[in-house]
Amino acid sequence: MSLQYNKLTSATPAPAEFLPPGTPDIEIARSVQPQSMLLLAQQRFGLPAESLVPFGHYKAKLDMAYVDTSDTAPRGKLVLVTAITPTPAGEGKTTTSVGLNDGFNRLGVRSSVCLREPSLGPCFGMKGGAAGGGRAQVIPMEDINLHFNGDFHAITTAHNLLASLIDNHIHWGNEAGLDPRHVSWRRVLDITDRSLRNMVCGLGGAAHGVPRETGFDITVSSEIMAILCLADGREDLKQRLGNIIVGRRPDMSPVTVRDLGVEGSLTVLLKEALQPNLVQSLEHNPVFIHGGPFANIAHGCNSVTATRAALALNDVVVTEAGFGADLGAEKFINIKCRHTGLRPDAAVVVCTIRALKMQGGVARSQLGIPDLAALRKGAANLERHIRNLQQFGLTPVVCINRFPDDAEEEMALVQSISEGLGVRAVPADHWATGGEGATELAQAVLDQMDEGTPEIRFLYEDSLPLADKIRTIATRIYHAGSVEFTTVAKRQLEEYESLGFGHLPVCIAKTQYSFSADSAVRGAPSGHTLPVREVRLAAGAGFVVAICGDIMTMPGLPRRPAAMDIALDDNGLVVGLT
Repeated sequence: MSLQYNKLTSATPAPAEFLPPGTPDIEIARSVQPQSMLLLAQQRFGLPAESLVPFGHYKAKLDMAYVDTSDTAPRGKLVLVTAITPTPAGEGKTTTSVGLNDGFNRLGVRSSVCLREPSLGPCFGMKGGAAGGGRAQVIPMEDINLHFNGDFHAITTAHNLLASLIDNHIHWGNEAGLDPRHVSWRRVLDITDRSLRNMVCGLGGAAHGVPRETGFDITVSSEIMAILCLADGREDLKQRLGNIIVGRRPDMSPVTVRDLGVEGSLTVLLKEALQPNLVQSLEHNPVFIHGGPFANIAHGCNSVTATRAALALNDVVVTEAGFGADLGAEKFINIKCRHTGLRPDAAVVVCTIRALKMQGGVARSQLGIPDLAALRKGAANLERHIRNLQQFGLTPVVCINRFPDDAEEEMALVQSISEGLGVRAVPADHWATGGEGATELAQAVLDQMDEGTPEIRFLYEDSLPLADKIRTIATRIYHAGSVEFTTVAKRQLEEYESLGFGHLPVCIAKTQYSFSADSAVRGAPSGHTLPVREVRLAAGAGFVVAICGDIMTMPGLPRRPAAMDIALDDNGLVVGLT
């Protein structure tokens, strides 16, 4: 593929020695001195210093006034990175996204990667951070995982300001006629706290408000988070915020943010948060990190603003969608692409030998032992994801994210299975050697793009009824045999259709650990029932959320949360962050 540019000699790292397993990510990240963000943006993108709003020396926000994202401007190719169904063995989707981007740059292709911002909930809970791993990381790692440039705080504040304004509106006469029993806007917090899922506010007498039931969700599930990530500029942001439905009147007619007249104040709080963030990889390649909607609750993609900026400044842009392809890639195409007109030019499905064996029933303690039978059984999960992507018109490249104890015969089996499905599988060592270990993968993606632009197909038409959209995803992507709607969910779907929202895409909120709604069922189950317990309307974001099974919009902490291992050492440096 003829995507070349004249890189600075200093931007091409020397070949890396193989990184030994077990080296803490945070130590690897600290071993590399970041470059000045102002200098890097000027060298790589030709952007003047005034186009960036620095947050220290190594982080910055990009002023979109300096980037031409018009339809007539040149635009790079978009590569979507997704993965098999997550397991405790690890797949390394973000690590692969970073490594692939470094691999493109090693080949002389001007490329950036677009990632989501990490949530503090998983950082201090079970999952850990989300800045890559090994030599395929984004720096400054601690800053990215902890607060970053304040976007999540702005979203949390805007969300909770709206909650406060709603209760204040009711307290001072309730001109909009909101029924306190049907206020749907809850509060959010960017940490996991199961005790706040359900609560009563307004207690203590008339001076303290009107008592009503409410609760907290995690910030990354906020509709304002989804709106920020789907908005195309300030005016679109304000329009979407005004469309948010906060509750109902006694006659069940909706009350919006626009009815309350507060969309302007919410927009003000999000003014800086709307600007994409620029950082860098360990190999000093520019990285956009912006927005962070959860993929098993929301649509799970980085912001449209960051994606458009990256495409305007690069020949290739790598982006990822959350969790497995059944959640992340499906929502990327059916929601983000549908809303924006963006289309992926190629796709990568990340897997590991270990994860596939776990999908085949091997215990975590036995994953280092070669087991071709279990691997073949677990590869059904990979095959399902490949076939799902083919439904959208994509022929993916499979990345086998290599571990040191992977046997050659296991690697060959995965490659053979992939080739039988008409796709190429490429081993990659980016965790251990950085971009050097992902050049073969990068070349395979370039080769795939050379075969022509894929014709992306949506899974359903806008005109299809909401319930049928849910059934379509359930049967064609999850291979469910049926969908079971509760009485409440059926009533909600009928109501949203009658209000004129039947044209919206649907966002399935379910466990990320299985094609079914049961997180314990691995592999590629078929014929199961997808239980939809309730449906929520995100009128501002522009989709309808189907809550399935026991998925929670405010997760809880595990028995031993990661927070117990995070601290400052004697030099004031963060330790224990992964």
